[in-house]
Amino acid sequence: MSLGAIPGTGPATSPLPVIKKITARTLADLPVDRTLVMGILNITEDSFSDGGKYTNADDAISHGLRMYYGGADIIDVGGESTRPGADPVDPAEEQKRILPVIKALAKAGAIISVDTMHTSTARAALEAGAHIINDVSGLTHEPDMPALMAETGAPYVLMHRRGDAASMVTEASYTDVVTEVLAELTELRERFIAAGVKPEALILDPGLGFAKDHEHNWELLNALDRFTALGHRVLVGTSRKRFLGALLTVDGKPAAPAQRDAATAATSALAAANGAWGVRVHDVPSSLDAIKVARAWSAARVPAL
Repeated sequence: MSLGAIPGTGPATSPLPVIKKITARTLADLPVDRTLVMGILNITEDSFSDGGKYTNADDAISHGLRMYYGGADIIDVGGESTRPGADPVDPAEEQKRILPVIKALAKAGAIISVDTMHTSTARAALEAGAHIINDVSGLTHEPDMPALMAETGAPYVLMHRRGDAASMVTEASYTDVVTEVLAELTELRERFIAAGVKPEALILDPGLGFAKDHEHNWELLNALDRFTALGHRVLVGTSRKRFLGALLTVDGKPAAPAQRDAATAATSALAAANGAWGVRVHDVPSSLDAIKVARAWSAARVPAL
C-alpha cells in the first residue's frame, strides 16, 4: 500500500475504510472514562515478539492503521528494539524507519506516541506529527531530553530502568523492589520538573521487564496503587513479556510470545481496575475488551445514590 492510498491522503484505493475528511485529533480527544489502549508498532528487525514483520514502511503503516481502526487509542511507534541484549540503532537510521510511518498515521488521524531514547529522534517525531514521547531509557536518559520536553510541552512517559539493553539484566537486584523503583522514579521525575517540565506532562511507567526479574514484575503490578498515588498518569506494559511466558509454561517450555495475549489481556483488566491510565499491548482487541469488562465490573459495584 502506498502513502497515496492512505485513507484521507490520496485516491480512495486503500482496502481500509476511507476517511473523506479528517479533523486533526489531539490528546484531548482521547476517552477519559476508561484505561487507554496503546497499540505497539515495532519497525525493527529484532524486537522479541514481532521483530522483522513491519520493517517495510507500507507494512508498518498498514498494521498501524489496522490497530487504529480496530480501536487503539494510541499507536506507539518504535524504530529500535529495547529488549535485553538488543543492538543499539543510530538515531539517523531510527528516524529513517519511523518518520514516514508517523506522518502517514498522523494524516489518518491517529494519536501517536514514539518509543525512543534519543533526543534528536524525539524532536523529529514531534515535528512529524507525534503527540507523546515514550522513553524507556530510565536513569540513563540523554542529558538534553528534559530540556526538549520542557520546550515542547509534549507528554513524556518516564519509565524506570537501570542500566542499558546490555547491562539491565544484571541490574535486577533489589532489597525492596517497589520501594526502590518508586524512589528512583521520583528522583527521575524531579530532574525533569527541575528542567521545566510540567508535572501534568509526565506519565510514569514502572518498567516491567527492564532490570526486573519475574517476581519483581508481579510485585510491582500488585503495588500499582502506590504508583498512581504519586499523582501522575501511569502506563503499564506487560504485553507478551517473558514473565507471562514463564507463568504459562507447559511441559517445561514457556509459552511463545504469540501465545501470551490472553494473559496480557488479564493483566490489562487488572491494571485498569487499579487505576492505570493506559496499557501498552501488541493485541489491541483482546485488551480493549478486557478493559471494557473491568470498567463495567467496577461500575456495577458503585452503590446507587
